Amino acid sequence: MTDTDVSETDLLRRPLTLPCGVVLKNRLAKSAMSDSLGDGRGNPTPAQARLYRRWAGGGLALSIIGEVQPTPSFPEKPGNLVLGASSDAAAFRRLAEAGTANGAQLWAQLGHAGALAYAPISRPAGPSALAVEDLSCTEMPVDAIRALPGQFADAAARAKALGLSGVQIHAAHGFLFSQFLSPLFNRRTDGYGGAIAARCRILLETIDRVRAAVGSGFPVALKINATDSLDGGLTEADSLEALRLLDATSLDLIDISGGTYFPGARSSSDSAGSGPYFVGFARRARAVTTKPLMVTGGFKTRAQAADAVARGATDMVGIARGFALDPDLGDRWLSQQGGDPAFPRFSTNPPGGVTAWYTMRLTAIAEDREAAFTDDLETAMQGYERRDAAREAIWKEAFPV
Repeated sequence: MTDTDVSETDLLRRPLTLPCGVVLKNRLAKSAMSDSLGDGRGNPTPAQARLYRRWAGGGLALSIIGEVQPTPSFPEKPGNLVLGASSDAAAFRRLAEAGTANGAQLWAQLGHAGALAYAPISRPAGPSALAVEDLSCTEMPVDAIRALPGQFADAAARAKALGLSGVQIHAAHGFLFSQFLSPLFNRRTDGYGGAIAARCRILLETIDRVRAAVGSGFPVALKINATDSLDGGLTEADSLEALRLLDATSLDLIDISGGTYFPGARSSSDSAGSGPYFVGFARRARAVTTKPLMVTGGFKTRAQAADAVARGATDMVGIARGFALDPDLGDRWLSQQGGDPAFPRFSTNPPGGVTAWYTMRLTAIAEDREAAFTDDLETAMQGYERRDAAREAIWKEAFPV
């Protein structure tokens, strides 16, 4: 019997053994989202723990916490978590216990926003200086770049010590390592820029240091763009070459996504049609890497998820917004009855509105009030912005720039 002859449920129920020996109990992952539920001092909140317990109880194999910062200097938002020396260890352990209930894995996505760092509480810096519309940053000095592997390694070791069950290094969506990979934003000539091998250098060094810090039996994953959807940016050809280089590392899982939050970038959904966005690229990636793959972006139905696994395009299916709409989606897709989430349609589309809506939807789930959540985009944006403004002052007090 071929995989295409197996039922959708049975395909998605199959466990996956990672190279490090850890077993993911099925093929469904809640991919990283910036849930923005930190307390403003980089620590988890009780609501955040409830959210990840809800997902763990809903049947998925893996949840990834988006935008966990190794240092407080370059956050994406003031609701990010920070894995540093001053972290509230008890709060992180409560989050880890909640997110690993029911046999689920809970991984921290270690990120550095670089040029996209939240300007009210940081001084954005990237591989090269930028001034694009309302986004600007300075160029990182060489010593700051050389410090990155150690910072990520320290955060990974702390994640392990606090009970999180893995880490994912964020090299997608326009954040710092993604910026290094893109020739549009990396114009360095000092060994960290130029050909794709040099643009990958800091990422390869970071993976090696992280692995050394956590040991051979702890999952270390990576999220990378297939393309950043910008003219002159990371191409699929360069991304494939990066994957070939990454094949020689100790990574346990590579999560393929795409797009960027830089001004002028096309949304992945604008050019990918109605199905999952990066399945075709993932099929091509199989020719250059033997690492287990996860694909994130555009999965809206169980049939799409099962088909991608059956045809060998991916080993894990990464879903973000679907789990925001239905935190029990894992159990639903792993049962014979099934059922797909109902994605909302919005009559307006202000910049940032959809992201704000899904983020506030996560807040509603975390506060056990999702049944009463009826925000439109404008209302969600207002709540999102008010919360960020309130936490800016808290972050500045905790982490003076």
